Amino acid sequence: MLDEAFLREISIKRDLIASFDHYPFSIPVVGQLESLVFSPSVTFIIGENGSGKSTLIEAIAVALGFNAEGGTKNFTFGTHNNHSDLFKYLRLVRSAKRPKDGFFLRAESFYNVATNIEMLDRNEPGEVSGPPVIDSYGGISLHGQSHGESFLSLMLHRFSGNGLYILDEPEAALSPVRQLSVLSRMNQLVKKHSQFIIATHSPILLAYPGATIYQIADEGLEKVAYKDTEHYKVTRSFLENPEKMIDILFEDMDNGD
Repeated sequence: MLDEAFLREISIKRDLIASFDHYPFSIPVVGQLESLVFSPSVTFIIGENGSGKSTLIEAIAVALGFNAEGGTKNFTFGTHNNHSDLFKYLRLVRSAKRPKDGFFLRAESFYNVATNIEMLDRNEPGEVSGPPVIDSYGGISLHGQSHGESFLSLMLHRFSGNGLYILDEPEAALSPVRQLSVLSRMNQLVKKHSQFIIATHSPILLAYPGATIYQIADEGLEKVAYKDTEHYKVTRSFLENPEKMIDILFEDMDNGD
C-alpha cells in the first residue's frame, strides 16, 4: 500500500469559470465542488445515473493525461470528441513519487480501446515492429472474449502494479462472482503500491476494506461509510426480503396506473 497517494487531491479553478449555468459546471456535483482528497489506496465516487460521477471521473483522467475514451497515456485515438472541458479547470495535487503504470478504463468505450489495440498490431509490409500490443493484455484478442472476460484480462495482465488506475463503472459487464475476482485483483495491486479511483454502482466493489467513499448528494460530494451508502442499504433490504420489496414495488406501480 502507498504511504502517499500519487494523486492526492483535486480542486476546481473557480476563478476561471465564466458561468456555472452551463454544462458541465451546471451539474451540482461540479458546481459545488471545492476540493476532493483521495485515498492512497482506493477511492470510490458513487451516485445516481446522471449525477455527474462519470463526467467528474473522465475529467480527472483526462487532466492526468489519459485518453478520454480510455487506455494508457499512449493511446491517442478518438472516435467521439464529446468529452467536456472540465479537465481544463481542475487543479491537481500530486505527490513527488510518480506512478510507473496507469490506465483509464471506461466501460462504455472499452470496445474502442480493444479496436485500437488491433489496429496498432496490424503492421504494414516492411514496417519494423516490436512485440504485439495485445501481448500485454494476455495475448488473446479482447474482441475474441466476452466483455467481462476482457475486463478481467485487462486487470490481470495489463495492470502491473505501482500504478494509478481510473475506472468508470468497471462492474458493467461483470457477474457478481467476477466482481469478487476484481476485488481480489485490486487488493493484489494495492499491495504493489497502486492507487485506484473508481466510479461505480456495485455494492460488492464498494466493500473494499478501508476504501474512501464519496457519495453525490444534493449538497455535493459527502464522505460516507460503506454501510451508510444507498447501494448497500437498498441491496441489503432487497436480499433480506425480496418478496416484500417486490410486493411494495408492484403495488406502487399498480396504484400509479
